[in-house]
Amino acid sequence: MRHTSNRRPRIFHARMYFALQALAGAAWWLGITTIPWLREATLGSLDPLLVSAVDIPLFVIASALVGLNLRWAVWIAVPWTVLVAIGMVIYATVTTEAGLGAVLMLAAAVGSFIAGALMLLGRIPSERLIVGPFAFRSSHTRVRSRVLMRTTIQLVIFWGVFLIVLPAIINSLEDRWNLSVKFPILVVVAGFALLAFTSVLGVWSARAIANFGSGTPLPSEMANHLVVRGPYAFVRNPMAIAGIGQGVAIGLLIGSWLVIAYALAGSLLWNWLIRPHEEADLRERFGTEYEEYSQRVACWVPRLGRSQDDADGSREDAVTSEEG
Repeated sequence: MRHTSNRRPRIFHARMYFALQALAGAAWWLGITTIPWLREATLGSLDPLLVSAVDIPLFVIASALVGLNLRWAVWIAVPWTVLVAIGMVIYATVTTEAGLGAVLMLAAAVGSFIAGALMLLGRIPSERLIVGPFAFRSSHTRVRSRVLMRTTIQLVIFWGVFLIVLPAIINSLEDRWNLSVKFPILVVVAGFALLAFTSVLGVWSARAIANFGSGTPLPSEMANHLVVRGPYAFVRNPMAIAGIGQGVAIGLLIGSWLVIAYALAGSLLWNWLIRPHEEADLRERFGTEYEEYSQRVACWVPRLGRSQDDADGSREDAVTSEEG
């Protein structure tokens, strides 16, 4: 009964998404016929008449049919949206035209895929993402020096990929698609300050996992003990907060609004798709201890009513660990 009761509102939300997508698509087609700059920014040199002959039935009408609860139309709307998104990315990269169209279709493809899964399955099969190094397993070693070394290696790799390589690719596409925006110098300075703060938070969180949990930030080498000290005494997800903040900071530093959007979108997807599995794993491994911890400590924003004694105790534990 609980599964059925959860399924119905999810399907309703999926239907509302596709209905809104149909309305947005119709409004866009109306807009490009009357607003020249919108047509140029989203279609470039593509022939609107030729594109509309295919896109209106396969995108607008198919999305509207899904909104009317005709589930079979999902198999038309979603694949077409994904195909168009890929095509627009290639077209914008090759021609330097229609960059805004590529971004909008990428967003529509992600939204359509998620809503389509909700429509057909009543849920998102996010458990398929929890594989390989991202599968939840406890660390096999508890030797502090080895754990710290593995933690350092993981931070270097993850920060290199998600904070250097991917933002560089996104920023180059942003330039190629003529979507760059000049950021004021104060914004760049704020990005540097945010990057410094969140990087310190990330290192502090990773060391807390190694020192107090005998584990690493990588899901396949998770802590063997529930970590409630260091930054984890204030919020349950300091590593995630640090990663989100670092991504936004990189975007501010290099003047890329697409990198900022990438960081924020990634944070939403992690919160909705991965965090429930992580918390379920923690409940299974630590039981009542985690339940009490989750009731005491907030997920994202520190509770102002938290006692000073708890904060002082966390700092004393950290000092004791460092001295040890």
